[in-house]
Amino acid sequence: QVQLVESGGGLVQAGGSLRLSCAASGRTFSSIAMGWFRQAPGKEREFVAAISWSGITTYSADSVKGRFTISRDNAKNMMYLQMNSLTPEDTAVYYCAAGSFSSRSSGYGYWGQGTQVTVSS
Repeated sequence: QVQLVESGGGLVQAGGSLRLSCAASGRTFSSIAMGWFRQAPGKEREFVAAISWSGITTYSADSVKGRFTISRDNAKNMMYLQMNSLTPEDTAVYYCAAGSFSSRSSGYGYWGQGTQVTVSS
């Protein structure tokens, strides 16, 4: 069982940066892949980035490559999403998830409650 809590969302101007954090509880954190997804108003939830249990392998959506970086610290049971060069199109609720190393939401069995990111133009 894994419980996930996101933090770090907020309002930022276009071109700015934010770092999202995901705090995990549960003994299996260091052996489970993690991911970030986002959902904008009126749109389906979409994949942002994933990271393997070891942190060695990462995968990002084309829309965020070169701007967002996913990372994790298994010693602290934490996962992060560093977001740079933000645009209004990045505005969404961001969710962290735990499960398989996948770009599909169906690959994840555990989800956080989400944190709002709003980018103003």
